[in-house]
Amino acid sequence: MLRRAAAITLLLTACGGDDPAPEPLAARLSDGTEVVVDETGSIRLSLDGRVLFASDGPIAKRFDETFTSTLGTWIFSREGEEAIPIGSYAGAEKNGDQVVVRYTGSGLTAELTITPGEGEVSELRWLVSGGALEAVAIPVACDAEASFYGFGEQYNATDQRGEVFTLLVTEQGIGRDPKKPPSGLNGGPHTTYFPMPYWLDARGHGVLVETSQRVNVDLCQADPAVAEVEVVDDAPVEMVVFHGPRPADVVRELQARVGRPTAPPSWAYDLWVGSQGGRDAVLAEVDALEAAQIPFGALWVQDWTGQRPNFDGGFGVQYRWRPDLDFYPDLAGMIADLHSRGYRFLSYANPFIDPALEHFPDMDAQGLLIHDSLGESYVHLAPNGTASHPDLTNEASRDYVKGFLRAMVEDLGMDGWMSDFGEWVPLDAVLADGSDPIAYHNEFPVHWHRLWREVMDDARPDGDFCVFARSGFTGVQAVSQIHWVGDQEATFSPYDGLPTVVPAMLNLGLSGVPFVTHDIAGFSGGPSTKELWLRWVELGAFTPIMRTHEGNDKENNWSWEKDAESTSHFRRFARVHAALKGELLAIADEAVSTSLPMVRHLLLMYPDDPEARRIDDQYLLGPDLLVAPVVVEGATTRRLYLPEGPWFHVWTGEAYEGGGYLEIDAPIGSPPVFARGADRADLRAISE
Repeated sequence: MLRRAAAITLLLTACGGDDPAPEPLAARLSDGTEVVVDETGSIRLSLDGRVLFASDGPIAKRFDETFTSTLGTWIFSREGEEAIPIGSYAGAEKNGDQVVVRYTGSGLTAELTITPGEGEVSELRWLVSGGALEAVAIPVACDAEASFYGFGEQYNATDQRGEVFTLLVTEQGIGRDPKKPPSGLNGGPHTTYFPMPYWLDARGHGVLVETSQRVNVDLCQADPAVAEVEVVDDAPVEMVVFHGPRPADVVRELQARVGRPTAPPSWAYDLWVGSQGGRDAVLAEVDALEAAQIPFGALWVQDWTGQRPNFDGGFGVQYRWRPDLDFYPDLAGMIADLHSRGYRFLSYANPFIDPALEHFPDMDAQGLLIHDSLGESYVHLAPNGTASHPDLTNEASRDYVKGFLRAMVEDLGMDGWMSDFGEWVPLDAVLADGSDPIAYHNEFPVHWHRLWREVMDDARPDGDFCVFARSGFTGVQAVSQIHWVGDQEATFSPYDGLPTVVPAMLNLGLSGVPFVTHDIAGFSGGPSTKELWLRWVELGAFTPIMRTHEGNDKENNWSWEKDAESTSHFRRFARVHAALKGELLAIADEAVSTSLPMVRHLLLMYPDDPEARRIDDQYLLGPDLLVAPVVVEGATTRRLYLPEGPWFHVWTGEAYEGGGYLEIDAPIGSPPVFARGADRADLRAISE
């Protein structure tokens, strides 16, 4: 379970009657925060004249709820919902270094405790008592300047003000286009592999709800003056308020609370090429890349366990942690040979246990799988048809999985892998330690990624490994390394294609995940077009980890060897990425020391620029490179925003003075990239 805060707590307690005419309160805590409670019970938490958090009494909720599952996503339905405000002010007092505020209403009582936390945070704890509840909602003041960035990995935008959504680990959904008819594969605007009940206000403060339960948010849609944060649980609602005072400080304070990722090794910033199809096919591609003089440093081979057909076309991989030695004979020898040629080898692993493959009988017999209500190993729908999951609350199950992950490193010589999935654990699973299944579902990505982290830290304590993960939740930052932004459609779709990559990377960075990557050129659907592939390569060159994927429709998707222009384009931008390696290493070191992500929202570097806050389709790669990728099909120009200061167009050397928008020519091969303060003739000189 997540660590519970000892400070901001809403306590709904069954107290006697209301105190007569309770007095307002103004108090200063030891960390300098000012707590003001007015005569109505509205609370305001301030520091140095800045309002950090404001709220009224909580709202208790009762309802009957059911859910249905549709291939890694869940739909919840409520009946008989009753919202019970507990907003009658019953008094406040300062006890030592904390403030306690009491409320009553409809036979319920609530108590809010506000305490200084460790570091530059305040802790709030709301405890509601007096009857059975299904959820507690906290109303948060939403003034005209309030903004809501973060929430883990979100694809639609960065500021989520005006949105209503659920925070539950799910599949992203394939398509997410509201104009398409709903199906079991469709997601919605906020279905995501990596949700997080956390937001950052661009004015320089933020909030984390410390819970593993499902959280629903209404960010000033139903009531423009109120953001409602509902935790679907009857436990105390615990929040951490980050003091800032700048957005970058909030990200640093968040990482201090949830954990800090460790930096990848230097070779991670070389090009990674996705290759598959068996030993001969992979080695032939290595030879072809060398012949084409394309600089790359790592291969990632997802089908080392064998191939299987996908239900939606194309082919996937076999769900196991052992090699297919017919497909990849002498895999250990092959990896050793690649190492001798100067290349790293990355593979693939996920937590599904296929009933038709070797792990299931062993794990079933030993009771190592999640169980259903009848005490049987829980077999559920999965991308391969049906599968189960290891019960990672069971130490023996953790040891079983870690044994195979360790063999991938120690016996086969792998340098890391894609740590895929982690979102499909059923919400009604029965766990060995009695954990609440919905809380465990959200926590599962943390458990899953902790396995490889423990293996790698033991096998390669020098940090010479790369693992890139898909799923996440609060606390995964402490065990993960790189996150990729999931299975985009191989299209220009604004709902789930190329345009969603930049917002996803930005939101991850604002949520404490500094090392990011994405699939060039998408995964689902297809086939990808030549234009899409060329544009995605341009974006990849200016991403910390430049990595290709052959996609679900491998045989028909566009790729680097399809024609001479594509090969030349790939070679040039691979060389551009290679030329950035020294800067990427420095930015990675900065991410470790300051918590600033490598891919930065403009508000992190220009917090006093109101226009910079609005931008979610361009970013800063470190402090000095502004990247505005072309993500619209057929576009040859791009409108972008330059913050104040001198900027130089990387491909022309032309100087611009920032502080406004401009329309720039952006043909294929010249994605808008600007260098702050100095011309980048070195990048311009890189030829095809």
